[in-house]
Amino acid sequence: MHLALLGCGLMGGSFALAAQASGMISSVTGYSVPQHSAEHFLKQGIIQHLAFDAAEAVQSADVVLIATPVAAIPAVLQQIASALLPHCLVMDVGSTKRSVHQAAKKALGAHARFFVPTHPIAGKEQAGHAEPQTTLYQNKTVVLCPDAETDSQALALAHQLWQHCGAQTKELDVAAHDRGLAAVSHLPHLLAFAYMDALLNQPDHTELLDLGGPGFRDFSRIAGCEASIWRDILIDNQDEVLPLLNAVRQSLDHLELLITQSQPDVLEPVLQRASQARIHWKKENNNV
Repeated sequence: MHLALLGCGLMGGSFALAAQASGMISSVTGYSVPQHSAEHFLKQGIIQHLAFDAAEAVQSADVVLIATPVAAIPAVLQQIASALLPHCLVMDVGSTKRSVHQAAKKALGAHARFFVPTHPIAGKEQAGHAEPQTTLYQNKTVVLCPDAETDSQALALAHQLWQHCGAQTKELDVAAHDRGLAAVSHLPHLLAFAYMDALLNQPDHTELLDLGGPGFRDFSRIAGCEASIWRDILIDNQDEVLPLLNAVRQSLDHLELLITQSQPDVLEPVLQRASQARIHWKKENNNV
């Protein structure tokens, strides 16, 4: 099969490498803004053909992967709608799914049933350029978000492609995805950004940062993510993120009260419950 890769970055490039290594994809046409990203992929052999617009890239594709920031996906869908081959599978890798699903319904018309909203829960936290990796999706979860109208063969192919990239696939509806990712990804990123912002607002922040150790490293790590990507995600999924943020505020207020009232016997069980939940999650998920 031939793949059209729209967006030549870490996520899309890693899929292209893994899918070709698996034998499911034989060749890849790439298109990206800025164009030098696609040119770099061509030189590296990640793609074999270079397109100069999105519609050109998908003209002979059996599979299309949109690997752009979330805010760019609706425009990309509009650009490719009239150029898609019948039965061509279209996927994205965005971190929010409801808005992407709605945009596909609007832009693709009847072809929307061949669109499978997709979110690989993988990547790197460093902002800026990162080279694609064939093993990026190995043993990672990839969430597929079909609806009642999704073509069964397109959905089966989406599962097969990601599994051949080494991933474990699961299905959720778009609302459950956005609720779940708000809780375990979007909100933690927001809190890490807020913490770093608060620290930088301290007049002695340079001296404070010099004291950073393992705790600071672990808590602040995801604040090193690409700001433009997270700007889009947080705004797009705000109706799920903000109620959870309010719940955190309430928890902080409660902990502050227990601290100011010097109630160690009440404070400790609250901290212990959180500690045990984290330890249990670590064991269950073989994680750190």
